[in-house]
Amino acid sequence: MKPDLAKLSDALTKHVRLGNFPVAVRMVKPGEQLPERVKRPAQDLKIKVATCQAIAMARRYGWVVAVGDEDISCPLTAVIFGFRKASDFYMKGQACAGMYTETREAGIRSEEQVAKFPFGEFKYILVAPLHRTAFEPEVIIVYANPAQILRLLAAALWKSGGRLTSSFGGRIDCADEIIVPIGSGKCEVILPCLGDRVFAQTQDNEMAFSIPVTRVEEIIEGFEGTHKGGVRYPIPSFLRYTGEFPEHYTKVVD
Repeated sequence: MKPDLAKLSDALTKHVRLGNFPVAVRMVKPGEQLPERVKRPAQDLKIKVATCQAIAMARRYGWVVAVGDEDISCPLTAVIFGFRKASDFYMKGQACAGMYTETREAGIRSEEQVAKFPFGEFKYILVAPLHRTAFEPEVIIVYANPAQILRLLAAALWKSGGRLTSSFGGRIDCADEIIVPIGSGKCEVILPCLGDRVFAQTQDNEMAFSIPVTRVEEIIEGFEGTHKGGVRYPIPSFLRYTGEFPEHYTKVVD
């Protein structure tokens, strides 16, 4: 059964009240057609972009964007999404060492733990605002403040209970947003990386949450269930108490 994306969009509007558009993502294989009216940064905008920029165009502008090798400005994205082969320099941890790790050995460990697609498996990363999605997505990315992420987390755990486990490396968050949930089939909490903040202008108060498309109905049901249970956003303040005032305030009335 195909997930009801319109229903998810309505649920996010009702229960999370986002300030930007949720983003649908699909990895497009060689030979697969792109939808109509899709922007290609190199061709249509005369620029190259990082993956996080393309996602930002979808979530802030409402654009449908496809990025392939010719559109990608970020070499790390090009490698992990399989658009270009990794160099020996990368494999030896030298892109990480001196910036994120003290040594090349530590850099190798960091690079090894970044999720990756095989070289040549995909031609494009296709992104669109959820309400304009005319393709079958594989994952939905939501950017929100921590309280809104908490609301999403509650919905994600409604059916299963327990805890949601995500891992953090502090770099290349596009892998965590797209590659990890596609591979695991599980929701992910994402801490936006430095590049996301520099190039996509993600703000200090923003985090991200990824929903594999296989979890959409579960999330919708989770929103309704937790809403009935009293979980809300905006989070209601407890106001049924008597406040205390400075003692000299008592002298202003007879």
